[in-house]
Amino acid sequence: MGSETLAEVSTWMDEVKADRNFDYASTWHYCTIPEGMTYETAPTQEGGDVIWAIEKIVKELKAGGLTAEQEAINLKFLAHLVGDIHQPLHVGTGEDKGGNDVKVEWFGSKTNLHSVWDSRMIDSKQYSYTEFADLVNHPTKEQVKSWQAASVRDWAMESMTYRDQVYDTPENGRLGYEYAYNYFDIVELRIAQAGVRLAGLVNEIYK
Repeated sequence: MGSETLAEVSTWMDEVKADRNFDYASTWHYCTIPEGMTYETAPTQEGGDVIWAIEKIVKELKAGGLTAEQEAINLKFLAHLVGDIHQPLHVGTGEDKGGNDVKVEWFGSKTNLHSVWDSRMIDSKQYSYTEFADLVNHPTKEQVKSWQAASVRDWAMESMTYRDQVYDTPENGRLGYEYAYNYFDIVELRIAQAGVRLAGLVNEIYK
């Protein structure tokens, strides 16, 4: 990845969506696990999903033998996908495209629920990268050990447990201070867990 950090390349996978050379990864950002199902019992996503992709990439990086370019691409994929799977709406029900079909207003601006959880709640805080990192970077040693012991499939099941909170929206769809106050702690937790777990994977790959 050259001089770029994992944080700096974490958005790369979104930036190359328009590049047809990466069409094969278009379904890797999410997985679908309907209510009452597990990943193992849910329908298989053609082209792979976020769980399949993370497991595949980790296996390839551990095996070695990749070109420098492919290794860098895989690490960029990994940095992004570990973040994606921790965003609750990237583990969708299969009913509303991960909240993209749920139209809401965020402080008066028309958007959708997926966008609120992807970026708008964070952006509304107006933190710099450093400030936000300082905010969430306080896990205990016990938390780090516990979080890193969980499997990729566990991460997805965790995201599913937040569905009641994520979809706790008023009938008029107007979201703002109250919604952020109630649920921003989930955003902070999931970002902290994603960072700790990504670090754990990288350490495991290159030990």
